[in-house]
Amino acid sequence: MKTTDRNALIAFPILILIGFLVALTGSQGGASIIGIPLFTLSIGLAFLIQWLAFIPAYLMQTEKFFDLTGSITYISVILIGVFFSPSADGRSVLLSALVVIWAIRLGSFLFGRIQKAGKDDRFDEIKPSFIRFLNVWTIQGLWVSFTMAAALVAVTTTTRKELDVFAIIGFLLWVFGFAIEVVADSQKGRFNANPDNKGKFIQTGLWSRSRHPNYFGEIILWFGVAVIAFPVLQGWQWAALISPLFVTLLLTRVSGIPLLEKKADKKWGGQEDYESYKKRTPALIPRL
Repeated sequence: MKTTDRNALIAFPILILIGFLVALTGSQGGASIIGIPLFTLSIGLAFLIQWLAFIPAYLMQTEKFFDLTGSITYISVILIGVFFSPSADGRSVLLSALVVIWAIRLGSFLFGRIQKAGKDDRFDEIKPSFIRFLNVWTIQGLWVSFTMAAALVAVTTTTRKELDVFAIIGFLLWVFGFAIEVVADSQKGRFNANPDNKGKFIQTGLWSRSRHPNYFGEIILWFGVAVIAFPVLQGWQWAALISPLFVTLLLTRVSGIPLLEKKADKKWGGQEDYESYKKRTPALIPRL
């Protein structure tokens, strides 16, 4: 067995354990179905959807519906949480609507992008290995669980409060972040679609203010979701506030900005206009 496969085999139960701890933490004070916390069932569903999608993906050796599956998972889990919650209220409906709108938009965008590209190079070395490819799907289940934890806790909890100033502020943050993400993706899409820009990097529009404005918008909107959920959190549920912090860490330190910056440096590093762009443009928070 290859070292990479052995490490992946060791990582699998660790991923499951982390998912279990997330389910256990967010279930306190939540509604139950047949004696099982609704939050726990929702987290379990997030992982189950990934594993079911993994089967045809591995057999067909494709990653084309990986991102789409992630979006479907968000939508399925949050809607089932609202449907089975015995005391769904305005805050639950609001949070669910925001998650569904975001997931539909991002899922369709990413699915369309990979359809045009044909494949995602990140999966080339992973797909042939059963356990490594399985881990990628399992990590997506964990990613969904962490990212949506605050919203899901607020939807499944038995603690209810009327919509308040937290809901208003959180909603405005979400709208602001969502708008930035949509506009940034649209600007880059139009730039890349122009044949005259082949081999060039975008440095116009929002991309003249930040090298990764779409990620900035993503982080802001999840902070908005956490603010909306804040008033109904209690006990161990406070751990759900890790959601926006997790998104921030993931995008700025793990799989987002670091990978894209490395790829860009390899492609345009040393070019005067690119180096000047990097020097004057922040990596994440837009300059005014």
